Parts: sequence; C-alpha cells; structure tokens
Amino acid sequence: MGTGTAMGTGTAMGMGMGMGTRMRTRHRDPDERWLGAVVHAAFFLLLGSSFVRFLTRDQGGVRTGWVVALFAVFCLLYVLGRFLAPAPPSGSPPTRRHLLWLGSVSAVWVVLLALAPSATWCAMPLLFAGLHALPPRIAVPVAAVLTALVVASEVRVAEGALNPNMVIAPPAVAAVATAVMVHLQRQGARQRDLIEDLVRTRHELAATERRAGVLAERQRLATEIHDTVAQGLSSQRMLLQAAGRVWRTDPDAAREHVHRASEITSRNLAEARRFVHDLAPADLADDTLPGALAVLAERESGPGLTVEFRLDGEPGRLPERVEAALLRIAQGALANVREHAAATRAALTLTCLDDQISLDVADNGRGFEAGLSRELSGPAPDSARGHGLPAMRIRAAQAGGTLTVESTPGEGTVVSAAICLAPLASVPLPPSTIPKEHVL
Repeated sequence: MGTGTAMGTGTAMGMGMGMGTRMRTRHRDPDERWLGAVVHAAFFLLLGSSFVRFLTRDQGGVRTGWVVALFAVFCLLYVLGRFLAPAPPSGSPPTRRHLLWLGSVSAVWVVLLALAPSATWCAMPLLFAGLHALPPRIAVPVAAVLTALVVASEVRVAEGALNPNMVIAPPAVAAVATAVMVHLQRQGARQRDLIEDLVRTRHELAATERRAGVLAERQRLATEIHDTVAQGLSSQRMLLQAAGRVWRTDPDAAREHVHRASEITSRNLAEARRFVHDLAPADLADDTLPGALAVLAERESGPGLTVEFRLDGEPGRLPERVEAALLRIAQGALANVREHAAATRAALTLTCLDDQISLDVADNGRGFEAGLSRELSGPAPDSARGHGLPAMRIRAAQAGGTLTVESTPGEGTVVSAAICLAPLASVPLPPSTIPKEHVL
C-alpha cells in the first residue's frame, strides 16, 4: 500500500468531487453524457483493480469469501443506484431514496475497508456517486470522516517506519477537492440565479413588447378612424345640417346636400373596410399619388371653398407607406381647413425632388398662433378634439419624414410634410415651398 495508494486515493477523491458537481447538470448539458460514461468506466476500473489487488496480495483465511461477496454487493449497489436512486437535479435537495442508497453504499465500503485495505481505492466512486449531491454542510463532514478512515486504513497496514505522506497527503488532497466542490456548487448556484434573472428579464421584455405592440395598433386605429370615419361623419353632419336648414326653402339644394352625404358615407365605408385589413387607402387602390391628391382636391371643393392641386416634378414610383402617409396627411389637413380655418381657398402642392418629396397644404383662413395651438401639443384635457396635427406628425414620422406648421392669425396656415427618399440625403427640404401670399 503506502504512499502510492494514499496519493491515488486522494487524487481519486478530488476527481470524484470536482467531476461530480458538474455531473449534476447532465440533464441540461448533453456534453455531460460522455463525461458520465468516462467516470463510470473509471469506477469499474478502480473497483476491478482493488479486487485484483485483494486476490493477489490480501486474500487468505475464512474472510476471503465474505470480501468477495461484499465486492459484488458494492458493485451491484452502484449499478442499481444509477437507475433507482439517481442524484437530484442541480440546486435540488437530495431525495430520501438517494440518501438511503448513499448510506447503504457507504456502509458496505466501510465494512470492506475493515476486512480488506485494498478497498481504499473505492473511496473515489463512493464520493462521486453521492457526496456531490449533498449540501456543503453535510458533504464536508462526511468527506472528512471518509478521509480519516482512509488514513487509518493506510496506517494500519503500513510496514516499518511510518511514512508522513500517509497521514498528510490524503487530508491535504481531500481538503483541496472539498474546496473545489464547494466552490463549484456556489458557482452553480450563482449561475442558476443569473439564468433565472435572464429568463425573467426576457419575459418582462416580451410583455413590454406586447404592450408596445398593442399601443402601436391602438394608435394606428385611432389615426385611421380620425382620418376616415371621424372626418366623414363630421362632413355628413355639416351637410345634413345644411340640408335641414334649406329643406323647405330650397329642396333641390337640400337633396344635393343629402346626395353628397350619401357619397361620403359610401367612401368612408370603403375606407373603413380597407384600414381594418391594413390596406392602402381606397383612393390609391387604382390611382397614383398625384391622381389621388387631384381627386381629393376636387372632392373637397364646394360652396365656399375652392381646393387646387399642383404638381411640381415627377414623383416616380414611391413606397406604398409614403403614398398612404402623404394622402392621409392631405386629408387631415383639408379636414382642418374645412372645419376650423373658415378659408375660401386652399392649395395642395406635391413637390418631387431626387431624394425628397414634400406635400404642402396652404389656406387663406383665419390662422392661429402656432406656439399656442392646442393641436401642436396634443388634445386639451377638456376636449375630445385636437387629434389632427398629432396624427399627421405621427404619420410623417412613421414614413421617415417631418411635419411643420406655419401660421399667423389672419394670414392663413401652411402645413408641410417632407419625407426623405434616399438614406444618405443631407439637404432637407425647406419647411414650405408655397408662399402663403400665393394662396390668399
């Protein structure tokens, strides 16, 4: 026996403790399967070498049969324990079945050690098989007891002068192995905490993204409803009110108002169906952006308000989102002109450059102080109106552009939307390309 056996036992104990801790996560890491196979193979090799050493050097007397039987029981318990009492998952307390199995294997090993010192080598599979699954407050004392038994066995069979390594080497190596085991267990606990934090953060991020998606869809629906259904209902109300005022005095004019209200109803119904399906505006279904703006200008013209459309340049082929955004902005701006500006003339101007396209809606209405406008900062707390300009700003931003408003009391208003068509464009379009005096 001697120093070689003691050092081999200590090294085996270190391997068992360190590798055993990693094996606790084999259900999570597929690479641990081959590691488990290697360790199990090492167990059988050490068990076989211990048995062969006993047969060649330590056998004799009536105890030989009992030792052979104990070796067989020890091997059988180890094999059955892999299937009937596996180690608990990482971070979980050991089960009663695993503790019972560990106690049985330990008892058999202690008896083997008392009858055959060659069984000292089996300390490695014993430590690996179960001590790594115990909490440090239990595993450390048990490891100390096993190490003391190994030292006592070595001293008992030593011949001649006592070799200090027999007493010092096993505890030293076992202490290092135990420290590594405790460190790996604590490191594994920290890693589990980090993984749990990461999973929780991912869940919170997913919930935040869902909430953001819901808010974005609500904003889309609110903007579409404002630009289609709400404006149509407002126009219908004004037309029906006008028809009611002249119903008796001028039936022809009243019928004309009702007819126009019916046309607006049909058009808004088509628009509502399209935005529910997230399609392009109905006016763009069979027409280009200039054609849709021209139709819009003609449709918004009527008694008391003349709307003109001007095209500067050739827009070419534009992305659908840009065309839809500009058309909706034009609809919203003209709705504001009709409802709030008290204007007699308005102009839609589409200006096309190589890297930028802009839409200007100018009127000769009453105007307002832009810095004090409620719509520029959002709706007033006591009013359900005022969604027009914020909605237009959102549409311009979503299309990659900007929206500017120029207005002076008594001098009209110009709303300008500029959208960049080239990612590297560096020269912005002026806020307005239509002098207000040209509209007045």
